[in-house]
This record gives sequence, structure tokens and C-alpha cells, in this order.
Amino acid sequence: MTLTWRTSSYSTAGQNCVEVAHGERVVGLRDSKNPEGHRLAVSPQAWRSFLTTVR
Repeated sequence: MTLTWRTSSYSTAGQNCVEVAHGERVVGLRDSKNPEGHRLAVSPQAWRSFLTTVR
């Protein structure tokens, strides 16, 4: 599966950012400074729950 990664619109160049990619069955998260490093995958439901909690 190929994911398209995006960085938050609140991010600016040079900052430590988390990139997010939305797939049909998974939401991927990775460190923008190390895109080939470890990644975290969560269900879309878990991602929505997280966003609801932090807002």
C-alpha cells in the first residue's frame, strides 16, 4: 500500500513534525526528520478518538 504523507499546516521549516498518512484501513504516523525510520500505524477509529481527545 502506498500512502501519501503530509505535515501539519501549523508546521514550519526546521521544526520537529509528525507526518500523517490516511489509508483505507490504517492511519500512519512518522517523524518528518526521519521518514525512513520507525512508523506507527493505528486504525482510523483510534485516530479519530485521539483527535477528539486532544482538541
